[in-house]
Amino acid sequence: MTSRQPSGAPRIPPGRLKELGPINWVVWRVLSTASGARDAHLFSTLGRTGGLFRGWLHYSGKLMPGGKLPRHEAELVIIRVAHLRECQYEMDHHVQLGRRAGVTPEIVDRIITGPDTQGWSEKHRALLTAVDEVVTTKGLSDATWGALAAHYDDRRMIEIVLLITQYDGLATTIGTLRLERDF
Repeated sequence: MTSRQPSGAPRIPPGRLKELGPINWVVWRVLSTASGARDAHLFSTLGRTGGLFRGWLHYSGKLMPGGKLPRHEAELVIIRVAHLRECQYEMDHHVQLGRRAGVTPEIVDRIITGPDTQGWSEKHRALLTAVDEVVTTKGLSDATWGALAAHYDDRRMIEIVLLITQYDGLATTIGTLRLERDF
């Protein structure tokens, strides 16, 4: 994969009250505080889109943290996507969030090494293999689908695909807009 790290100045500077409007400004402040960042650049930049930002935030929140997939597994997916896409912004935030969901530094190392690393359960190996396939091929083989289906119901299968593609798309947005890291 080619690097998706932003290089150069942000293409669109983070907004403040004037650019965000009062609702998105409050949302940005709350989310920045919750993430431990003085300025969560993702939210202060995307917040410039008005209602689109709130719609995206609702959708994103339904996947994580509001999805039916256990939080630990959602963080495995997101950290693997961030690694594959070389998106340090996502990695910064989700290694921190993952820690709260039991994703230890040792698990992060295994996520980075990949699904063939020793120590994964069959369920987590199937999950990480699915991430790799969706990110690199934009699809899933029948073998990987079957391995996932052995552990997840239809609702969670759909959610897994949506979660992977959401964070893959977000990595594209972060890289294209050249968002600065928060930490």
